[in-house]
Amino acid sequence: MKKLLFSLFITFYSVLTPALAAERIVNIYNWSDYIDPSVLEDFTRETGIKVIYDTYESTDELEARLIANPGDYDLIVPSATALQRLIQADALQLLDRKRLANAVNIWPELDNRLKRFDPNNAHAVNYLWSTIGIGYNAAKLKDRAGKPIASWDQALRPEGLKRFSDCGVEIVDNPDEVLPIALNMLKIDPNSKNLDQLRRAADLLSGLRRLVKKFHVFDYSNALAFGETCFAVGRTGEILQARAHAKEMGPDTDIVAVLPNEGSLMILDNLAIPRNAPHVNEAYMFIDYLLRPDVAARNVKATNYASGVETARNFLDPALANDPALYPDQATLARLFTVTSADQPTRQNINRLWTSVKTGR
Repeated sequence: MKKLLFSLFITFYSVLTPALAAERIVNIYNWSDYIDPSVLEDFTRETGIKVIYDTYESTDELEARLIANPGDYDLIVPSATALQRLIQADALQLLDRKRLANAVNIWPELDNRLKRFDPNNAHAVNYLWSTIGIGYNAAKLKDRAGKPIASWDQALRPEGLKRFSDCGVEIVDNPDEVLPIALNMLKIDPNSKNLDQLRRAADLLSGLRRLVKKFHVFDYSNALAFGETCFAVGRTGEILQARAHAKEMGPDTDIVAVLPNEGSLMILDNLAIPRNAPHVNEAYMFIDYLLRPDVAARNVKATNYASGVETARNFLDPALANDPALYPDQATLARLFTVTSADQPTRQNINRLWTSVKTGR
């Protein structure tokens, strides 16, 4: 009898031990340089959960990876339009906010904006957000324009932009982030998917190609910081990063970030759990950790993107918390707009129009 009990104990122990010893992990897929690295380390230290962290450079890369390998990741950070498409593809789990104690910290303004892409906020919460703005070298603007930049006419019309072409102009290479601004300049709904209206927006921008040194997804930030260019149109988060890098190199370069008076595009990057995520509990724990105001503030400081956690501002230096390019005032916030995803034929037309803007062909 004793031998039988001992044998059963050994069998039970051999089955139980690997389960007890199994390493807890969370697999995350996020944009490059889009988190404070120490946040990952502190999460592991606090919870014992190992973070496996992969990065991507474009929304297309994220969507293709998720569709091809739906069980690779526990948490992803899609833009609002990518989120919309992934919801339509039934690629995401419903998000149970009752499992997120820190969901009370979510900024209602951001939640309401996100509903346009995620009805009833059923699949995601906002992580970080930004806008499309203008960045310029203050000294070089003084030599060429005299007065500060305040309008998109000074940046996206040839007569305004030509003053900066000799010291270098870059524009973010993303039609989804530039064409809506051109539509808004023409007093057209920036969310329009009408081909004739999109053509009008492309025509407005087509005169810029001879004045633009480069169209690039991210390069405009480094180029502005290192003095390779003096003027950029892109995400304000990237422009604020350029300002920070320029200050690190010395006090002589002053990069200014501006949200023009007419309003601009609001960009929302969000936290969502893929449908086939293998470690769902760990994903919830990581989301909840990111929603802590002190942790959210660390990510704001690391990225120069604003947080969807409203009270994160309380943990920032006043200069950053009150920077209007990072956190616009209520009147400016009201002039920010969002743009939903287009269907595939319209997206193809938009890409063709954007190629024409850049190349003339």
